[in-house]
Amino acid sequence: MSEADFVAIGGFVVLFALMALRVPVGIAMGVVGVGGFAQIVGWGAALSQLAITPLRTITDYNTSLIPMFILMGVFATRSGISSELFGAARAWVGHKRGGLGLATISACSGFAAISGSSVATAATMSRVALPEMRKAGYSDELATGVIASGGTLGILIPPSVVLAIYGYITQQDIGTLFIAGIVPGIIAVIMYLALVWVIAGKHSAASEKVGLKERFIALRGIWAVLLLFVSVVGGIYAGVVTPTEAAAAGAFLTGLIGVLRGRLGLRELRISLVDALRTSVSIYTILIGAMLFSSFLAITQTPQKMTAWLTALDLGAYPTLALILLFFLFMGCILDAMAMIILLVPIVFPVIMALGFDPIWFGIIIVMTVELGMITPPIGMNVYIINGVIRDTKLTTIFRGVVPFVGVDLVRLVLLAAIPAITLWLPRTMS
Repeated sequence: MSEADFVAIGGFVVLFALMALRVPVGIAMGVVGVGGFAQIVGWGAALSQLAITPLRTITDYNTSLIPMFILMGVFATRSGISSELFGAARAWVGHKRGGLGLATISACSGFAAISGSSVATAATMSRVALPEMRKAGYSDELATGVIASGGTLGILIPPSVVLAIYGYITQQDIGTLFIAGIVPGIIAVIMYLALVWVIAGKHSAASEKVGLKERFIALRGIWAVLLLFVSVVGGIYAGVVTPTEAAAAGAFLTGLIGVLRGRLGLRELRISLVDALRTSVSIYTILIGAMLFSSFLAITQTPQKMTAWLTALDLGAYPTLALILLFFLFMGCILDAMAMIILLVPIVFPVIMALGFDPIWFGIIIVMTVELGMITPPIGMNVYIINGVIRDTKLTTIFRGVVPFVGVDLVRLVLLAAIPAITLWLPRTMS
């Protein structure tokens, strides 16, 4: 074993030790990246990396869409769009078996299409939908399970910040990744709706059936969502705008809609900007740490050695993919979604390319795998978000509620992994 191998192993040990001590993942990756790079090349070169990398990452055109999509989601949250989505969905399906559960999943998918964040979707829908489901007699286990699982749609249905980061790290076209997420997102919504209908049981008359006229009146409240989705995702699909331009337009339009509706005054605008800034700084810190850590991985040739080791096992393409996905599922129990993408993708991506898999398809598969980590213990970010919003709900109750949805997610993952054409069909029709 060479000196570089010892340094690489030591770097990973220190990295996980720092994360176990609750050092922020971006800081931990940066410390290990700079320190490990210095052990191989020297402190002069390592400090040069530390000076150049933050500026290069922050000023990169491809990362500038991240704060704008985050701002778009914050504006959408504060504009009350989630309540209108839930109200419209309730008018159309609230009278059916499991109607409020169906309405919650539908509203989650609509909000995901303009927020790009699972955490924001779960937190917002907890405030909007959970009180209504409780009134209708839903158990906390079922209600929170629906919300936590519906919230995961935020990182799959475009625009998705996680997909954008995957594209940046792997140098894939972010617009193509967004379009590739549409069909898997639709499949996820359909499977969730079917599951809710099956397990909802007695909750078949949570709302009275409303007339057709009232249903169409309820749809008037969601015109903003349709406008934003068509402007952002439709513009990318048609090749009219780049993802960065679409993000800027989406943030502007969402803010303008909130102002015109009287829901975003000067105070709300200031708070929204501060919230978006805080989240953006957090993500950029992780990205900068990831870039420093990637330099360390490159100098130790860790990805190349991992590729050589896995291909030498001669398991075949799909068994190797299954091994990688199982590893991601395991790591999802101890790492959050962003950390998994940023830390692990640079290591396994060369293996995927060597096996001949499509990088766009793999991005969607990995994001779906990461989704599972957002609702599985012990991390389960969406579960903790709901627990933080609704204090009287136990973590164990929410985790029990998501079990059926985890099963459905595993079926969907196997389906889309086995048939890549489902994911790749729509991107191939792009202008």
